[in-house]
Amino acid sequence: MKPSRTIGCGTQFCTVIGNPIAHSLSPAIHNAAYEALGLDFVYVANRVEDVKSALAGMRALGNFRGMSITIPHKIEAMQYVDEIREVDRAIGSINTVVHEGDRLIGLGTDGPGALKALIDAGVDLTGKQVLMLGAGGAARAIAFTMAREATLSGLTLLDINEPLMQGLRADLTQGTPLAATAALLNAKSLAEAMARADVIVHCTSVGMHPKQGVSLIPADLFRPGQVVFDIVYTPLETRLLADARARGLQTVSGVEMFVNQAVLQFEQFTGHAAPVAVMRQVVMEHLRS
Repeated sequence: MKPSRTIGCGTQFCTVIGNPIAHSLSPAIHNAAYEALGLDFVYVANRVEDVKSALAGMRALGNFRGMSITIPHKIEAMQYVDEIREVDRAIGSINTVVHEGDRLIGLGTDGPGALKALIDAGVDLTGKQVLMLGAGGAARAIAFTMAREATLSGLTLLDINEPLMQGLRADLTQGTPLAATAALLNAKSLAEAMARADVIVHCTSVGMHPKQGVSLIPADLFRPGQVVFDIVYTPLETRLLADARARGLQTVSGVEMFVNQAVLQFEQFTGHAAPVAVMRQVVMEHLRS
């Protein structure tokens, strides 16, 4: 048996916070990367509802180096950090906090991670109509990154939270060259948007525990030639991706975005180049087991 790493007073620690959090593979992927490089770091998961207190604790503890932030805290966390990059402030959400001295630095890795996943899959977004389901923190990051880095012909937002959705639409229109449209998510708006969409990006928690086996999109709404990207990465193939694949569509798993954003976080936390192959292998092994 391989001996466990020694954790001592000099060990730097990181965490992922969210609610729910039991599904998270972040501890497995980061700890495997620390071990591969021989770094004195450890990473744990914490179910958190009180984001303000969680970040106050991070500020108080000198060895608390990094925090990953997942659903539903990516927007609220912005209130409690000292510095946010201009691009992430425009996006309006963060998924990463780095403890530098007495300051908490907030930034986002979701948008770049998602865009790289699509590019690596060979998806050309130029001139494409994008349908985005969800308007939370991850959706904001991906939508802003797409709007700034790709030449889309249009982006439609659908969500059940109208103020959240309309806020994102307004911010995209003001802060990017893209004039986004938005509507409340219901059977009619979904059917109309699916009839136009070339690329569908799913950014809600539907499909992951405890809503496994559920999809927001009825299979009969898919059209030939569409690309379906689900940012949910556990289970490995969600109902949405399975339905799309059964219709012969190209699918992009949330695993790729997850690995990409984790690589960027790892490098921010440690200052070392990430062992990407190790991180991807760990994720795939856990999801296939």
